[in-house]
Amino acid sequence: MINLDLYLITTEVPQMGRSHIDVARAGIAGGASVIQFREKGKDNQTIYEIACKIRELTRKAGIPFIVNDRVDIALAVDADGIHGGQKDMPAAAVSSLIGKVKIVGTSVSSVEEAVRAEREGASYLGVGPIFPTPSKSDAGEPIGCEMLAQIRKSVSIPLVAIGGINLNNVEDVFKAGADGIAVISAVACAPDMEQAVKELLKKFKELKCPKNRKE
Repeated sequence: MINLDLYLITTEVPQMGRSHIDVARAGIAGGASVIQFREKGKDNQTIYEIACKIRELTRKAGIPFIVNDRVDIALAVDADGIHGGQKDMPAAAVSSLIGKVKIVGTSVSSVEEAVRAEREGASYLGVGPIFPTPSKSDAGEPIGCEMLAQIRKSVSIPLVAIGGINLNNVEDVFKAGADGIAVISAVACAPDMEQAVKELLKKFKELKCPKNRKE
């Protein structure tokens, strides 16, 4: 079973001089459970080169590397899996291309989408956006923890909450049924990225296992 506690999606933050690789490296140092590479605006060669570098980092760290949307890039760098949205290739079709042993994630925002994705063979679901998010302009309206809870009751595969997740609302998404939290700006835009990962992960693990909490 894949550990989804802290699912970090890389991005670039030009104003802070941060690249996908910088974010991935800090995430790994902080203990991120999964690294997803998401890049829509660069040419294929650049995307491939970045993916290769992050693949090397995640392989050394022994954590899963997921590529967003690009099945060709995922195959080229031997990623551990691929994540797609509602307008991307269905999970079943992705599995037929990358192999049954690979991880296939799907973004959902409703019970109907979640049930369909599970039926099509998704390994896990990215549910959201739960809260307003500055990280993705096409994310859509926030669905809230209520919808997350409804989806939790409707499917049995793991759920990762995404969209505006931070230290102040981690407990809310955990109580609604999230098996993990996916973050972008909460880490990439933090003053200290590694520390941000550590704090988010510590909070989530304490919620999962209260006996580990230190008073």
